[in-house]
Amino acid sequence: MQRRAVTAVLAAAALLLTAGCSSDDGGSPGSDGSATPSRTTGQASPSERTSEETPPAKGSVKVLRTVTTGLSTPWGLAPLPDGDLLVSSRDEATITRVDGKTGRKTELGEVPGVSPSGEGGLLGIALSPEYASDHMIYAYFTSASDNRVVRMIYDEKKPSGEQLGAPDTVLRGIPKGVVHNGGRIAFGPDKMLYAGTGESGDTGLSQDRGSLGGKILRLTPEGEPAPGNPFPDSPVYTYGHRNVQGLAWDGKQRLFAAEFGQNTWDELNAIKPGDNYGWPEAEGRSDDGGFHNPVDQWTTDEASPSGIAYAEGSIWMAGLRGERLWRIPLKGTEASADPQAFLTEEHGRLRTVVPAGENRLWLVTSNTDGRGNPEDGDDRILELEVS
Repeated sequence: MQRRAVTAVLAAAALLLTAGCSSDDGGSPGSDGSATPSRTTGQASPSERTSEETPPAKGSVKVLRTVTTGLSTPWGLAPLPDGDLLVSSRDEATITRVDGKTGRKTELGEVPGVSPSGEGGLLGIALSPEYASDHMIYAYFTSASDNRVVRMIYDEKKPSGEQLGAPDTVLRGIPKGVVHNGGRIAFGPDKMLYAGTGESGDTGLSQDRGSLGGKILRLTPEGEPAPGNPFPDSPVYTYGHRNVQGLAWDGKQRLFAAEFGQNTWDELNAIKPGDNYGWPEAEGRSDDGGFHNPVDQWTTDEASPSGIAYAEGSIWMAGLRGERLWRIPLKGTEASADPQAFLTEEHGRLRTVVPAGENRLWLVTSNTDGRGNPEDGDDRILELEVS
């Protein structure tokens, strides 16, 4: 059944944003959603363009099954080594284990200190690179005073609801707001912790390298600035972002990020350490050589992107307002063909997409987040076959 998202403006957000900014984690409506996204100039080197295989221009998506239903405001997803899934609830501040075969749900517990409001709450989660030995879960959440990253031991031997240890704060002081709290975290191939943050409605923070807002951060697992970061003694990896909620690495360990625009363009960016991605001076492609242009861009009503994943030579990008899954085929750090949209308005708002093995993805809907139109069974996790 097709459905359309409810576009509701948060009254509190209006106090923070200019009149043109929308309430849908992104910008105000643009085209009718049928237009081909504008092409942008990529950043690939000649060797990348000639030495890598190009995925087919056209791909496919098949929904294999519904893994589980009845989730409340799901946001982050972390696959466990045994095939089960951990999912965070933004508003309930809980982490739930989902049996990867049966869909049965078991609550680990509630994360203390979370203060859900607007777009804030318990957001991204990630497993420690040493999870097999330390059983550590990392979480990004909004507290009463800021956004922060914590880590907690997961003890499966304890009763349901009591399996999360006391949180150890890894990083605090990320600006918070009713909107634009970022929230995606992921460990990279280098075993460093990456975090996408938002500018919390204060656009000036994005260009301020002394602020943690409007950035991609790179940290050690203990929360220190990671070795090799572009700015001395700083966790800042890139800046000039508006609201980053998608992080993914391709097969050659190159980082990509999805970003919400305001009124005009949402973006998929290839991330280069130390680069400036333009916000608020630029939204989408710019002629200013000081800003790193996006791989591709979309009007805000056909995307409003949150999570992304890499599979089968393409980036797969989940759209909230757009209510569709975008496929962006890559060669190096360039899009090799026009993006394709799949599942348009079939499952409502799409929040998170995560690799699930060869040519498989996990996809999380987001219809109970206050901006969707939930139906019976929402929200849910789907398993997809992609090419």
